[in-house]
Amino acid sequence: MQVKIVYASMTGNDEDMAEILEEDLQDAGFEVDSSDVSFTDASDYLNADICVFVTYTYGEGKMTDELEDFYDQLKSLDLTGKRFLVMGSGDKTYKDHYCENVFDFEKVFLACGAEEVVKPLTVENAPDDDDIAKIDEIADELAEKFNDLIAPYYVSRGANY
Repeated sequence: MQVKIVYASMTGNDEDMAEILEEDLQDAGFEVDSSDVSFTDASDYLNADICVFVTYTYGEGKMTDELEDFYDQLKSLDLTGKRFLVMGSGDKTYKDHYCENVFDFEKVFLACGAEEVVKPLTVENAPDDDDIAKIDEIADELAEKFNDLIAPYYVSRGANY
């Protein structure tokens, strides 16, 4: 199964989260492609079975230009039949705005017809050991849910799975 991970990272924390998930999913047998939101078109999700978005929320939740551009592209897509998950970081000192962009992207994926496979993971600032364990659990959950689809996907491509 093809997974497309798009990440937005100001400090490197969300890029780290994306890399951890990418490695975990590759180890589980998924074909994974990751890219920075600044160099990605939302239509890239159309070639994926599972769409992942990893983002930060800065300050009081206002999207940066790069996030807003991607959000606008995304909301015009029909992602019916796609599955998705969203995760990201924020700062709890902003209380009501903590990880607000994570939930904004969750809503837009749902509005585009995609099916949520796991609830969003939110991380305060940088991922610690507990957060990394949660990312590992998400990868395990995806592998468990889609294990019966991974092998036929690779067999159809002539791979020895």
